[in-house]
Amino acid sequence: MAARPTPLMPVEPAETTLTPYREPPSNVEAEQALLGALLLNNEVINRVGDFLKPEHFYQPVHGRIFAAVSRLVDRGQIANPVTLKHVFEGDDDLSEVGGAQYLARLAGSAVTIINAQHYARTIHDLALRRSLIGIGEELVIDSYEAKLESDANTLIETAEQKLFRLAEDGMVGTGFQSFNQSAAQAIEQIEAAYKHDHRLVGVTSGLIDVDELLGGLHASDLLILAGRPGMGKTALATTIAYNAARAYRAEKDELGRNKRVDGAVVGFFSLEMSSEQLATRILAQAARIPSIHLRRGKISTDDFHRVVQAAQEIERLPLYIDDTPQLTIPALRARARRLKRQHDLSLIVVDYLQLMRPTDSTRLNNRVQEVSEVTQGLKALAKELNVPVIALSQLSRAVESRDDKRPQLADLRESGSIEQDADVVMFIYREAYYQQRREPDPTDAAKHAEWRERMDRIHRRADLIVAKQRHGPTDTIELDFDSTLTLFGNRARDGGSYASADEAPF
Repeated sequence: MAARPTPLMPVEPAETTLTPYREPPSNVEAEQALLGALLLNNEVINRVGDFLKPEHFYQPVHGRIFAAVSRLVDRGQIANPVTLKHVFEGDDDLSEVGGAQYLARLAGSAVTIINAQHYARTIHDLALRRSLIGIGEELVIDSYEAKLESDANTLIETAEQKLFRLAEDGMVGTGFQSFNQSAAQAIEQIEAAYKHDHRLVGVTSGLIDVDELLGGLHASDLLILAGRPGMGKTALATTIAYNAARAYRAEKDELGRNKRVDGAVVGFFSLEMSSEQLATRILAQAARIPSIHLRRGKISTDDFHRVVQAAQEIERLPLYIDDTPQLTIPALRARARRLKRQHDLSLIVVDYLQLMRPTDSTRLNNRVQEVSEVTQGLKALAKELNVPVIALSQLSRAVESRDDKRPQLADLRESGSIEQDADVVMFIYREAYYQQRREPDPTDAAKHAEWRERMDRIHRRADLIVAKQRHGPTDTIELDFDSTLTLFGNRARDGGSYASADEAPF
């Protein structure tokens, strides 16, 4: 006997709450007021044309009117309802609001041009808000959709890039400054250098001769530190980063805000080494213990206490490490901005240049163009955040084919773009690195003794070759280098000997 079907129970309708429809943020009256002021006096375009674009208008027809006025003014012609009439003949959108008479009403209703710039900034701000809403809606939709090719981190990265591009479009330039303003800023920097104990304008590197030649690491400068593998680029970069962070000192200004007086808050982007490896290297240098001993655990109880003490000192320093591999310029820029906002970032180190990727949307097959985009992006970041950016760079193998191994500007990989965009180009060169590989046969006592004598003279010497400096002279600086600690220091000024590890900056 078949079972009787169970009658379906009536389902109570679910209580739904309708989200009220919200119009995108806009101000049509402000758009009309600005266009009226433009038609009344074409000079208004010079006040707003550097940041306001046709696509910022909410009403499409208003954007086309603004674009037409801009084109006529660029040609040196007058833009008014009469000259614009033939431009918009047959324009359906303008016909819907009144045709050519609408242009006349816009001009006739304009009372003053004084508030034109205020109207323009209102239109610009509302356009950015609409774009933000669009980015937010796309992020919500993409987050709901589960796609194998885009995980949550990819969505975050994409959102950061979109926000970055929006921020770029939304930036309003400072425009022209009078010479009085520029001179006042220059005098302020000179006064700060005069009051500084070491007469520095920029961030200290902790290396006396480097600071004397460069005057410190200057805000808005892109500094390239290049060398062949094994020369110690990362070691020198960590030395400078650590010294700058350790020297950091801030004072309260008249508004109660922290103002940097010395040193720097450092952001270290390590694309090659992990943060743990980089931290181990800094700990080894600070504790005066070879990092290979730390990695293998070959340390005594006293060594361990020194490491703990060094770690306690370092953890208080304003030194931040990001070890994300294959960073793009937009991603690096977004993270640097965040660090600037949260901790007043004042020095950026990138290790190293060739591991960075161009913007995903502009991946190129030409490596020179890709590196050019990276260097231009780093220079723009230095100017935008007003901080020095140190970028490490590899050298081409052309160095190895010469008898004289000292690097030159032409040895930079993709040198055209790197050399052009950089304010300072420095090469690290250690002769002992090459001499060590030229050890003669120990059975030839005379030659081996001569080689040993030369190694004794140069084994602690490293040359920092400043091959380009936009603000000053070029020169070669001799530094001390302890190969067991991969530690750079100052050369002792006693006529030729070098500083011991205890006299190094760490």
